[in-house]
Amino acid sequence: MTSRHVVVVGAGPAGLAAAEAALGAGARVTLIDAAEQPGGQYHRMLPEAYHATRPEVLQHGWSAFDRRRRRVLAHPRCAWWPEASVWALERPDPEHPGPPRVHVLRGQADGGERRRTTLDPDALVLAVGAHDRVLPFPGWELPGVFTAGAAQALAKGERVVVGDRVVVAGTGPFLLPVAASLLEAGSEVLEVLEANTARTVARGWSRRPWQLAAQVGKGGELAEYTALLVRHRVPYRLGRTVIEARGDGRVEEVVTARLRTDWSVVPGSERTAAVDAVCVTHGFSPQLELPVAAGCALRTTPGGEFVAVDDDQATDCPGVYAAGEITGIAGAPAARAEGALAGWLAAAGDPGTPALRALRRSRDQGRAFAERLARAHPIGAAWPAWLRPGTVVCRCEEADYASIRRAAVDRASTGARVAKLETRAGLGPCQARVCGPTVAELNARLAGEPVGRPAEGLPAPTPHRRPIAQPIRLGELAAAPEPPPRPPTPSDSPPPSPR
Repeated sequence: MTSRHVVVVGAGPAGLAAAEAALGAGARVTLIDAAEQPGGQYHRMLPEAYHATRPEVLQHGWSAFDRRRRRVLAHPRCAWWPEASVWALERPDPEHPGPPRVHVLRGQADGGERRRTTLDPDALVLAVGAHDRVLPFPGWELPGVFTAGAAQALAKGERVVVGDRVVVAGTGPFLLPVAASLLEAGSEVLEVLEANTARTVARGWSRRPWQLAAQVGKGGELAEYTALLVRHRVPYRLGRTVIEARGDGRVEEVVTARLRTDWSVVPGSERTAAVDAVCVTHGFSPQLELPVAAGCALRTTPGGEFVAVDDDQATDCPGVYAAGEITGIAGAPAARAEGALAGWLAAAGDPGTPALRALRRSRDQGRAFAERLARAHPIGAAWPAWLRPGTVVCRCEEADYASIRRAAVDRASTGARVAKLETRAGLGPCQARVCGPTVAELNARLAGEPVGRPAEGLPAPTPHRRPIAQPIRLGELAAAPEPPPRPPTPSDSPPPSPR
């Protein structure tokens, strides 16, 4: 019998685990990722040309990851497609339900020799991850203001420091590994600022404390990061954040302030610090373009909007599974468990395999952790008070707060599409990936509507609906796609259980 062909999009912790499990179930696997090496942001690797002698220095769980990476990439039934991006998913004929056709561009994103091809898998696993969400503040468009993820990627993936004197600010545990990466790369981190107050953080993390026993590994990571900050004498301050960046041509100083529980500024608490870089993150936004293109339903949670999956990680789109941060921000261990579940079942592995019980337990513990994370590190409702009329909200199109406010109160611009055309917010190169959630929230607040819900009588906005999910040149679009390479030949070895 011919083995199933499983396409896995994304080679981070979830995608790599999905590929390994699908191979273990006897499937042929095509693993696709935009990076040169697997690992995602969590296990971002230095380029091979660096000849790193100790790649594990900036990594947690490196040994297990390295073993999994080598097993997957060396497997005879695995086709590894690095520097490849899925630019579209084509839904099948409704009368013949199944996973969508996968349109792929292979080659360096800035190169001129990219090749277009298509894949028709028996099952599709989406593990495309998330990116930083950053709330706007005066001066955030200045050079030297980085998302925390970008700063960490440069430090871990290139050994490049974004600045000599850096402030790390925002909310969530991700602030700690970012600061650690900067310190290890040679930056001086002046302070780490958590916007939520000690009371909010403590209330979120202390609820049902016995559940934290399942997160022993995260406790070890926290201890390591804390020790590193203490060793470098980096203060960690709760209830304070960056509310303004200043500089002539690039950031030269930041204004920080103490915040109340709702993130309103405490008058008189402002303080100025000289910096040459600032790294900011206010949580994560899942990359939902491909799940939406496939037709997957979404669910709304206190932590944001995510792909809806069942107990098997299957979406409501036949043959499509989802794993990792697009189903909830729960950390790498939960992402690996979700990926292994999705990969094994996408490959038609035995659903009664005992190992699946442990995977589901780890997945469920991760989901509980995600709920705790959302409670302990919420985004305060009063953050728009930081903004001024001239504050840039959409950096691509330089749309400012004043223009968004005018469109929100103008009844003729009530429709989301009309408001977008009037302000141009979301029409730039990022196609609202960065500013979209912020503009939607500002519009709701200014219109007096509940945040996260469409205005009465209007259709729900679909900011993730993009027929073309990734940039593609017109010449590439016009060229005939190459036939897909011959899939790997199945092995006769018996399948092991998922891990």
